[in-house]
This record gives sequence, C-alpha cells and structure tokens, in this order.
Amino acid sequence: MIQNSVSRPRFTASAIVTASLLAAPQLFAQGSAPVEQDTLLDRWIFDGGYTMILIGVAVIGFVALAVYNFMSLTKSKFCPADLQTALMEHMSNCRVRSAIELAASHPSYLGRMVAYSFPNIDATQPETLGRDQVEDAIADFTNNESRKSMQWINYISLIAQASPMLGLTGTVIGMVSAFGTLKTAGAADPSALAGDISVALLTTLWGLFNAIPCIICYFVLKNKYNSLVAESSHVAEELLNAAVATVNADTLYAKIPEGIA
Repeated sequence: MIQNSVSRPRFTASAIVTASLLAAPQLFAQGSAPVEQDTLLDRWIFDGGYTMILIGVAVIGFVALAVYNFMSLTKSKFCPADLQTALMEHMSNCRVRSAIELAASHPSYLGRMVAYSFPNIDATQPETLGRDQVEDAIADFTNNESRKSMQWINYISLIAQASPMLGLTGTVIGMVSAFGTLKTAGAADPSALAGDISVALLTTLWGLFNAIPCIICYFVLKNKYNSLVAESSHVAEELLNAAVATVNADTLYAKIPEGIA
C-alpha cells in the first residue's frame, strides 16, 4: 500500500512532465509563427494606391526625356571641331559656295545654320559682305530651331509642375478615404486609418521626389542648350569675319602705320 501511494505521485508528476514536453513544440511553433511583414515595395510604393501609377508614369517620362536630351545636347551634334576647321579654311579663302555646300551636307546645328544664313552673303558689299542680312538669317534660324529643340526640354518642366499636383491628388484621395473610415467606424482606429494615411503621405512624397530632380534637370539642360547655340552663333560670326578680313586685307593693312606691321 505504501508503495502504491508513493508511486501515484511519481506517475502523476511524470505524466505532467511528459504532457508538457509533448505540448512544448506546438507552443513554440505557435509563438514563433512568422508574422507577415510588408516588403519595401509595399511600404514605399504599393501602399500609395492607384495614384502611384500616374506618378510612376511621370517618373519614367522624366528619365526618358532626360536621357534623350543629354544625348542630343552634345558638342559633336551642335558645333563639331572638324566642321569648324573645314569651314574656316573655305571662308578664309573666300570660298563661300564651297563652305555652304559643305555645311549643307553636315547634319550638325552649325552646318544647318551656315547653310541657311550664308547664302545671304552679298559680294557687292565688299566691306561687310552683307553682314546685316547674314546676322538676321542667323537669328531667324536660331528662333526656328529653338521651338523644335526646346519642346523636349519644356516637357521636363511640365512633368516638374504636374508631379506635385499628382501627389496632392493622392493626398486628397487618402484624406477623403480616411474621413470615410472614421465615419463608418465611429472611432479613430489607427489600424483602420493606416492604409488611407499611407496613400496620403506616399503620393505627396513621390510627387516631390520626382518634381525636384525635374526642376534641376530642366535648368541644367536649358543652360546647356543656350550655351551650345551661343557657341554655334559665335563660330558663324567668326567665319563671316574671316571672309571679310580676306576681302579687305589690303585696305586693313593700308590703315596700319609704318613700323607696326
């Protein structure tokens, strides 16, 4: 009897320990169950809602326009050094027709400018070679080309202005949804408002993230274009000056006092 009474507590204790060991893996499994977490894409992009699609299109458009403009605005496409040298050789020897033919065969900005403006050179005005008409033609060509070239740069300015508006649209949509949730729930439940707040904040954030680089890129490209155009116009002026100097060489040297030449 004594042995039976002693063995019962031992059996009970061993049963409890065994049951605990058997249940422990299930308890640990429940405690260590993986908690679903949002990825970086979900947290920073997808939680912004459908407005993020429009902002994404704006970002892609900005990148494409920036790459296209930076590839187009190069010295080789505006004022290549080899064309300058060849044209200067022709104009220094007063071979205006040869210079025009060479420029017309070259697709660069300077080539098209010379081919457009230099036919206005007037040999009946040896002192200036019709400088006024040539300069007016250069100005006309510059204005015409600016309308074509600047439109692709101006599109970047358009995206810079539209991106914050798209972000503000997403913000308004998120706030309207948030107030709708408050009206339905009747209390400020943070978990119920989290999605609407994400829409409101993420769209504004990405709208500004896209607008700021657009503004910087717009002014950089605009200044680069103006610089290349100014350089091309300056080269055209030098080519005309070289021809005028050759035609009036004797007159110019006659004006130099003895002992200076």
